[in-house]
Amino acid sequence: MLHYEAFVLSLRDSIMASLRDIVRYFRPYWSISTLSIVGTGLFEIVDLAVPYAIGQILNVLSGQSIDRFIQPLMLGIAELFNVQTGKSLELSVLVGIIFVISVLRAPLQPWISGWFHWLIALESRRDNARKVIAQILTLPLNFYDENNPGRIAGRVAKGLSNHTWTYPEIAGQLIPKLMRVSGIFVVIWLIEPWIAAAFFASFAGILLFSLRDLQSIVRQEEKIERYMENTESRTSEIITNIKTVKAFATEASELKRQQQRLDREHKIIVNRIHRQYVFLETWQRTIIQSSLFGVLVLSLWATVSGDISLGHFITTFTIASYAYSELEPISMVAEVFARRYTSMVRFHEFMQHPAGRDAASLIPESPAENPYRFTGKLDFRRVTFAYHVDRPVLQNIDIRIEPYQTVALVGRSGSGKSTLVKLLFRYFDPDSGRILIDGEDIRKLDIARYRRRLAIVHQEVDIFNGTLWDNLIYGNPHATWEQVRSACQIARVDEFIDELPDGYYTIVGERGVRLSGGQRQRIGIARALIVDPDVLVFDEATSSLDYESERSIQLAMKSIFGTRTTLIIAHRLSTVREADKIVVLDSGRIVEVGSHDELLRYGGLYHRLHALSEAGELVK
Repeated sequence: MLHYEAFVLSLRDSIMASLRDIVRYFRPYWSISTLSIVGTGLFEIVDLAVPYAIGQILNVLSGQSIDRFIQPLMLGIAELFNVQTGKSLELSVLVGIIFVISVLRAPLQPWISGWFHWLIALESRRDNARKVIAQILTLPLNFYDENNPGRIAGRVAKGLSNHTWTYPEIAGQLIPKLMRVSGIFVVIWLIEPWIAAAFFASFAGILLFSLRDLQSIVRQEEKIERYMENTESRTSEIITNIKTVKAFATEASELKRQQQRLDREHKIIVNRIHRQYVFLETWQRTIIQSSLFGVLVLSLWATVSGDISLGHFITTFTIASYAYSELEPISMVAEVFARRYTSMVRFHEFMQHPAGRDAASLIPESPAENPYRFTGKLDFRRVTFAYHVDRPVLQNIDIRIEPYQTVALVGRSGSGKSTLVKLLFRYFDPDSGRILIDGEDIRKLDIARYRRRLAIVHQEVDIFNGTLWDNLIYGNPHATWEQVRSACQIARVDEFIDELPDGYYTIVGERGVRLSGGQRQRIGIARALIVDPDVLVFDEATSSLDYESERSIQLAMKSIFGTRTTLIIAHRLSTVREADKIVVLDSGRIVEVGSHDELLRYGGLYHRLHALSEAGELVK
């Protein structure tokens, strides 16, 4: 029992915290939101004057007196306009009230309610979309290692969309309608308190039981939301890896797997969630109609007994009908909110992930404004690092790299070469030890300005959908034509520019699908050179290329040696022969250091790797 109570309290606290997050989404607009909600609610309450006035008209027509508290209004108007009180004046005033409420206020309501509710929703969407982009840019790299891009994009898109659609429904319908129901209760109470008490008890009971059932449905919605997210994630992976799918002819198995997922989703949605909604609606409609019939009987009894007038009977039954008719839209809004609640909560879970320690400033800055300039002297001092505490990837790494020196890092897969580069770029910080550039600990430098003095060419160069020119100047948007042309000559991009239909302004397609692997690599080198970095890193830049493309990239790299500090990570040792120094890593430790010839004479690990590499080249 205690465990159950603790679970309920924990669940309640979690729901309240999540609701606070949803409310804070609209925080910059709280003042205007409050005014527009109150204004919309007042319109809903003022509407009740129409059935009340009609009831009073019925009293006048049937020869009964109007209510005492509006008689002073009649006397005041008669005195103001110097007319006699009587049936004509009473009917004129009551019709005038109906005219003002129903006709004159009509052009005002869309601006007070519709305009502001959607303005707040749309502006909040824009503001939070900006925050999403900032969050995406500042999350640590390991978050993206663990989460599928399609899943992240889907969660963000659903969260923003559901917040946008939910606000006008809550602020423009749910809250104002609850205010309207409160006004109806007050009016019925003034007419006959015991009828009001019966009305309130039935209305509150229906609403509370509906919300209780909705809580159960929300839990089902949360489960299916996560399951659907996994299905969408797999669909995204199929699209991304479609070449592999087709190459292995696994279309049928992928289709079967996704069909099974979709069938299971459909079964849960239809047989559990949708059925619960239908049961809820069936129960609601039955109780609502029974309650309304009860109000009719009670009001009729009070009228026959002489407790209330005929006009009050009409007013009571009419506004009670209004109130019970609001239960359905209130429940629908609550139902829709329940359906959207989970995706909104998951959106806030994403937004609350802490920024990585490697997060850079999001304030734009041109390269000319960067005060950092380095000679490129690097010093790794007893650097140790582990992704998992019990499995160190690097252990006591000591490397000194002089300015303009070319240093190669070689070793078996998993020896820690790429991790060393990640530490250099401060994607992660060492668990112990320091990395210095020109004698300064890189952890003490502004991370954005520091990174702008580095550049890297990856094994798979990331190409954005746009023109070749946009991709070349991505790291330095202020680059001049001469800088671009010079970098393209060094990287040998100019060898294929003329083959492209629009030269530098050719659209290269998403992920550079219209370019070959060698062309993408050369663009990556040119893009790095346009930044004019103090330290340039080649991370397996030729490992996935054919021999001809590899040879072209090696020539481009060779022309860069000596112009800046250069680090090369390579499996193919033909790429590193010209390096000033080769550092051989094994199991996260440095086992050999020397030039190509020195290491061959030594006959150690490098010699064995070189022999394997040579054998591979001969096979080519």
